[in-house]
Amino acid sequence: MANSSETLQERSQTQRREARGAYGEGPAGRAGTRPNFRPGRAALTVSTMNAPPTPGRGPRRFGWPQRVFSQVLLMQLAIITGVTILVTGLFLAPLSDQLDDQAMRRALAIAQSTAAQPGIVEDLSSTDPSDRGPVQSAAERIRRATGAEYVVVMNQRGVRWSHPDTHRIGAIVSTDPGEALRGREVMEIDSGTLGRSARGKVPLFGPSGDVIGAVSVGISYDSVRARLLGAIPGLLAYAGGALAVGALAAYLISRRLQRQTHDLAFSDISALLTEREAMLHGIREGVVALDGAGRVRLLNDEAQRLLGVGPEAAGRTLEEVLGDGRTADVLAGRVVGDDLLAVRGSRVLLANRMPTDDGGAVVTLRDRTELENLGRELDSTTGLIDALRAQDHEHANRLHTLLGLLELEMHEDAMEFVTEVVGVHRATAEQVTEKVQDPLLAALLVGKATVAAERGVALRLAPGTLLPDRVVDPRGLVTVMGNLVDNATDAAAGSEGARIEVGLCAEGRTVILEVRDSGPGVPPEQHTSIFTEGWSTKEVPAHGKRGLGLALVRRLAERQGGSVTVSGADGGGAVFTVVLPEALAEPGPRAPAEPAASPDGPPSTVCPAPSGGRQ
Repeated sequence: MANSSETLQERSQTQRREARGAYGEGPAGRAGTRPNFRPGRAALTVSTMNAPPTPGRGPRRFGWPQRVFSQVLLMQLAIITGVTILVTGLFLAPLSDQLDDQAMRRALAIAQSTAAQPGIVEDLSSTDPSDRGPVQSAAERIRRATGAEYVVVMNQRGVRWSHPDTHRIGAIVSTDPGEALRGREVMEIDSGTLGRSARGKVPLFGPSGDVIGAVSVGISYDSVRARLLGAIPGLLAYAGGALAVGALAAYLISRRLQRQTHDLAFSDISALLTEREAMLHGIREGVVALDGAGRVRLLNDEAQRLLGVGPEAAGRTLEEVLGDGRTADVLAGRVVGDDLLAVRGSRVLLANRMPTDDGGAVVTLRDRTELENLGRELDSTTGLIDALRAQDHEHANRLHTLLGLLELEMHEDAMEFVTEVVGVHRATAEQVTEKVQDPLLAALLVGKATVAAERGVALRLAPGTLLPDRVVDPRGLVTVMGNLVDNATDAAAGSEGARIEVGLCAEGRTVILEVRDSGPGVPPEQHTSIFTEGWSTKEVPAHGKRGLGLALVRRLAERQGGSVTVSGADGGGAVFTVVLPEALAEPGPRAPAEPAASPDGPPSTVCPAPSGGRQ
């Protein structure tokens, strides 16, 4: 047991030594000491050894920056620096040649002036070369006055008559004077006994015009190099100033770009563009982006479908794309609010507009057509339920009456009561189907008459009503007539002698619909605005918004090339007149002709006037 305990202790000590070495606490690992190590966290350390590196940790790597701001700034600084260096080099390259040329021309001018000195030709011909001769004296005087390095006068054999170093007088010149002795002026950069210099040589002509010698003047090349080196600091100062101004301009431009790009990297911009395209074309809401001038910048696929436009709408104004109307006003921001309604064709749209920082806006569009249809069906169903509930009570009252008559053994009275009740309903349905031969429209009128009756409103057909069973779009006409009858029922309900008259007439292929009510009527100043989306005098229902019925009526009428108008009626109320050209199919060869329209009035008065008269 003792041996076993010693073995376990040794094994434990070995493991502790290995652990200390692994964490840098022992001599072997002291160079890798972990300053943040705390006892008791070995398990945590082990679990993160193979984990991916955490951002912000590890050695800092310097490379090409990722931000648009940094990349553009570096590229601009590189371009500006390169251009500055290039311009400086292009300026310095010809500067050296220009200074050389200036020095040679100066030397040539001094030589020409020396050759033109009076007596220089005579002294060259009449005296011998000497350090005290007249030629040497004149040449030294000119050299000191002009700052030239030397002024050498030579004869035709190249023997010097003058030189700054008097020991060289009488010797032959070190460079070839052949061109000057042949009568030509020479400018050159050459090396001689005094070193490298810019030289000008001119011939000396005797009285007979023959060349008797030459004058050579040299400008020290060190002075030319000094002028060049002296110009470099000023040039570099100008270049540095231009570079500083360019760097400042590049920084300001890059800062503006940083604000506009929100300090994003190029990869982020590319990813955002890809995600935006996927999002815009994947969502089931229409998105319209406008610029500051009101032009369409972007439409996604759903917006093109809802608005009935194509990709060519981009770059055009809303008025050019959509025309005048509430939809253009809503998208342009001329109508302010949330969840604004607009009607485009047969679609009911819900629009929300969000301005952007650049003066434009983003408009989202949602299709509420199906929801509005469901809402209307819900309204109709609710009205029908109310009507059925009322009929249930009325039917119960009739059954109770019938039961009482039977219990009193008044069988004949009971038979008359049943016949009267059934006959009234049957007469009403037969009257409607006889004058309105389209089954959908006839069923709508019968149902609307029942609902209106339960609300205390009498619905009847206007005298002369006759519509053949040739309606091209019965569902569209059902929508038009259903909206007008519903509005008329709401307007007439509660008024004295509440009534509605519906007139349907055909004139060739044109259908004329008139709906008259005994309500308060529509003020003349609202005869136009009443057909605008969102206009309503009713309370908003729980399932949505109001102000769409008459707008849909106008849209459906205009889509078929027709119109809808409203006017007042004698004795109060309103008259809505809808004219739908080509709403009927061509009659068959044996179809009876419809009654001709009255020639005494406009199309809105084709139906024979009911008892209330027309205005």
